[in-house]
Amino acid sequence: MEIQFVGAARNVTGSKHIITTAKGKRILLDCGLFQNKGSDNDTLNRHLGFDPTTIDYMILSHAHIDHSGNIPTLVKQGYTGKIYCTPPTLDLCTIMLADSAHIHENDLRYLNKKREKKGMELIEPLYDIDDVLASLAQFEAVPYNKPFMIDDDIELTYIDIGHILGAASINLKIKEGNHTKRITYTGDIGRPNDKILKAPTPFPQADILITESTYGNRLHEQSEAAEKRLCEIVHSTCVERKGKLIIPAFSLGRTQEIVYALNRLKNKGKLPPIKVFVDSPLSTNATNIMRKHPECFNADIIKYMIKDPDPFGFNDLFYIQDVKDSIALNDSKEPCIIISASGMMEAGRIKHHLKNNLPDAANTVLIVGYCPPNTLGRRLIEGEKLVTIYGKEYPVNASIEKINSYSSHGDYKEMIEFLSCQEKSLLKKIFLVHGEYDVQKDYKKYLTEAGFFHIEIPDEGETFKV
Repeated sequence: MEIQFVGAARNVTGSKHIITTAKGKRILLDCGLFQNKGSDNDTLNRHLGFDPTTIDYMILSHAHIDHSGNIPTLVKQGYTGKIYCTPPTLDLCTIMLADSAHIHENDLRYLNKKREKKGMELIEPLYDIDDVLASLAQFEAVPYNKPFMIDDDIELTYIDIGHILGAASINLKIKEGNHTKRITYTGDIGRPNDKILKAPTPFPQADILITESTYGNRLHEQSEAAEKRLCEIVHSTCVERKGKLIIPAFSLGRTQEIVYALNRLKNKGKLPPIKVFVDSPLSTNATNIMRKHPECFNADIIKYMIKDPDPFGFNDLFYIQDVKDSIALNDSKEPCIIISASGMMEAGRIKHHLKNNLPDAANTVLIVGYCPPNTLGRRLIEGEKLVTIYGKEYPVNASIEKINSYSSHGDYKEMIEFLSCQEKSLLKKIFLVHGEYDVQKDYKKYLTEAGFFHIEIPDEGETFKV
């Protein structure tokens, strides 16, 4: 058996891992978009790094675009098999892949205007809505915790991993002659004290473990401190400076957690009387899907919902869909909070809010999620005072704040605690994926100190026999 690491190897996007069994069956784990490779993104996303027609089965861990976003390209280029996922992930991919197609078309519209002026050949979108619909027809939902036979030799079991709605570890049993290999791919690992979702569930013993490492050398602050800090930033920006608080957030997961935090502050009487706008059609639709799946919620939020049935709605909270209403937010001088996608600040309406609000010292940009290298979000975190948005430079006069504890990824202690459900001596190989290389090297040391061994950090395109 072989495992090839095509994407999210020594970086955090473009998740793609291929298992080739002794019988030649090829299983693709995830098919995500590269989002942090700058000008190379387009080339990498168009050229998958393998022939889609050689893939027999595709198994998806969760709906985030760096894990699911290139599925339409996979199908467009010839993959005809099933795409397995959990039921909530199917609901989310229905809206998220359509939104991704819309973003690609919009971004190319801007780029092609520039190319046309220069007499250059126009570029076709990576995929369009028809490609999305064709790929969705190949999805098949598999429930949590129920072994599912993909074929006579391959058994799949999804186990809840937290992180976002529908996310799951992928647990495979693959028969090879008289032996069965047990392979677990964690996908992205959630947090044990998530405010909305259940804690990650321990998974069956594995022989081979493929696991993420995003925060492999960092610890998150306590959530209580984060809520207090959020409250302080709201007051300093919107009350004292009369400015706008801009919160870039992923449409799924982070947006709902921030809204829920503001809801709690509102119910405690700690939120000032200002308007809160969620300016993202995708965030609005994702929130509605969250409301449909309370079976994924933890006991605390279920208890909270007895007194407040809608934790994602309150007076002065407005979900914006129409682009005219979004533009109107930039013309308003009224102090407010604007939550908009995307969290990395590489696409979506957030870029318009940043170009309009970064130059004003009264405003604040609050970063609540992970921003990979080479993204606009990372440049702001690193303190750049001049950034380029849509080809034009803007001064960064607004305050830049960061709260780590709203991350949906476990920190290194939380991840090691989660992995400790395994009998370490039975793990024949551990592969670290979905992390920056320097972080992964630190995480490998922490894992070794915790008693884990046989740890590899695959490079992009590297293949291992197991």
